[in-house]
Amino acid sequence: MKRMQLLSALLIITITATMISCKPSKVWATKEKEKKERRVSNIPAPQTSRSYKQTAIRSVSLIISPTPGFVMNRYADGRYYHRNQQGLLYWKGYDNRFFLDKSYLKRVSYSQWEYDQWKRYNRG
Repeated sequence: MKRMQLLSALLIITITATMISCKPSKVWATKEKEKKERRVSNIPAPQTSRSYKQTAIRSVSLIISPTPGFVMNRYADGRYYHRNQQGLLYWKGYDNRFFLDKSYLKRVSYSQWEYDQWKRYNRG
């Protein structure tokens, strides 16, 4: 009788420990970012002008895939988007990749192969 109670108690403890130790395997952007110290410099920020829109930005991919730490936001109409460090807007496609907004195509440089892939799989 004591052996039966001991085995059932051991089984309950094992199941409880296993359930408590399980964590989700993928975390994309739910962790709070650590606050980093900002260094103040005396160098003024570069002046931006309207001619910025006409200059080409180098080495920008037309299609990007999410990686750990990737931040995506939800637009008012329900679509998901990502804004990169240069300020370019990417929209989420059907295959969970992000495609550059067509309004930025004139400002970036890309290869013909990249453009063909973008044109083929982009929503519109």
